[in-house]
Amino acid sequence: MRVLQGLKPQSVFDFFEQICAIPHTSRHEKALSDFCVEFARERSLEHMQDEMGNVIIIKEATPGYEEVEPLIIQGHLDMVGDKTAECDLDLEKDGLRLRVDGDFISAEGTTLGGDDGIAIAYALAILDAQDIPHPRIEAVMTVDEEIGLLGATEIDLSMCRGRRLLNLDSEEEGVLTTGCAGGRRAHCRIPVKRVKQQGISVQLRLEGLLGGHSGTEIDKGRVNACVEMGRFLALLREKIEYGLAEFSGGVKDNVIPKSADARIVIGQKEIDTLRAVVAEFERQMRAEYGTADPELRLTTDERGQCELPVLDGDSLGLVLDALNLMPNGVQSMSADLPGLVETSMNMGVAELGEDALMLDESIRSSVPSAKEQMARKVQRLVGRLGGSVEFSGDYPAWPYAKDSKLREICVELFEKLYHRKPEVLVIHAGLECGILSDKLPGLDCISMGPNLLDIHTPQERMSISSVERTWEYLKAILAYKER
Repeated sequence: MRVLQGLKPQSVFDFFEQICAIPHTSRHEKALSDFCVEFARERSLEHMQDEMGNVIIIKEATPGYEEVEPLIIQGHLDMVGDKTAECDLDLEKDGLRLRVDGDFISAEGTTLGGDDGIAIAYALAILDAQDIPHPRIEAVMTVDEEIGLLGATEIDLSMCRGRRLLNLDSEEEGVLTTGCAGGRRAHCRIPVKRVKQQGISVQLRLEGLLGGHSGTEIDKGRVNACVEMGRFLALLREKIEYGLAEFSGGVKDNVIPKSADARIVIGQKEIDTLRAVVAEFERQMRAEYGTADPELRLTTDERGQCELPVLDGDSLGLVLDALNLMPNGVQSMSADLPGLVETSMNMGVAELGEDALMLDESIRSSVPSAKEQMARKVQRLVGRLGGSVEFSGDYPAWPYAKDSKLREICVELFEKLYHRKPEVLVIHAGLECGILSDKLPGLDCISMGPNLLDIHTPQERMSISSVERTWEYLKAILAYKER
């Protein structure tokens, strides 16, 4: 028996469970893309699959809706793959272990991929149904959204007639998203040199953090493990001499790192000082972040005598400067929209290799010139440290449209179904609507979705009742006709 058997709407949860059984982290969506193509073939639906794995499936209008303007339903095939230290799954090869707890679905030890598996499940359920009235449906399913909106950038939409688009990649029921920030990824490389050093090997680990999405959680004051481990190492250098052999943290540039590891080499006589600095650092961090990240802890594992290649003095200084001086977190708030983060940066991945420190950063801003200025700051800082920067994954902001017929329809139907007004807002997280609007001039977009909590973390969960309510709302939008 399936874990989600009996949940309503059954068709949506049936497809969602099938999706969760297929590995589909970014860069590994081929099997899920093929699944969607096979779905279309079995139902004799017009479809397209490109070389990247993007998929478009067309279903013609039901009787009486032939003259209604086509509607594009859009979501992405990939998910962020993160897991707990204890989890034994290989998310590039294994399906998820779903579980139900009250009103919530989660995955044991891993991200759930409700972002954006639920969009694909909704789309397939609509395409499969025989009892839902609707205009021509154009289901657009993109790849590699989580690593730079890459699929949306490359997809050919020439077969799409619609100029109305429902993006199902939002995570709060009752919120209609009508604009988002633009973004860019920065890949930094800072060369280092190493020397051999003898001493006591000590493994450091900063853990117990919540992490989260660098667009939706960047304003919540959560600890960035890479940044704070760098802070600790800088403080430690003021107290003792040590050699840095290893440093790593984070999984994706658009995810706030929830853990970081470092391996240092110190003299036996410095052990007590190290323990004291660790204890004092933990007290400081709890005073600063105790509300936002209450489970923060820095652990040490003393592994005995060793001889390891560690950074020489100059290189250690460069690495600590990079970790401590690189802009991170909220950089500015919008003066026009209260509460909206305007510009931010996230140090998502830090990896110390044999000959270089590699940093992957996510830059976001709703103001193009501010995004450019953040990129310049990164380039100048890394240049001063003797390194280089490559930029990728640039995507435009999705500006708020003063006039939107689709927004008017969605607000009207929400009030009728929910007996309250929806929240209409612009968000800091990146969505594919800006890119797709460039490809389809005049595109009228809204983003919506059910309640998803703690996305991009192993604590991710999705509300069952919210999925059902959103399904009814979605069907009402499909059935809407101009009076």
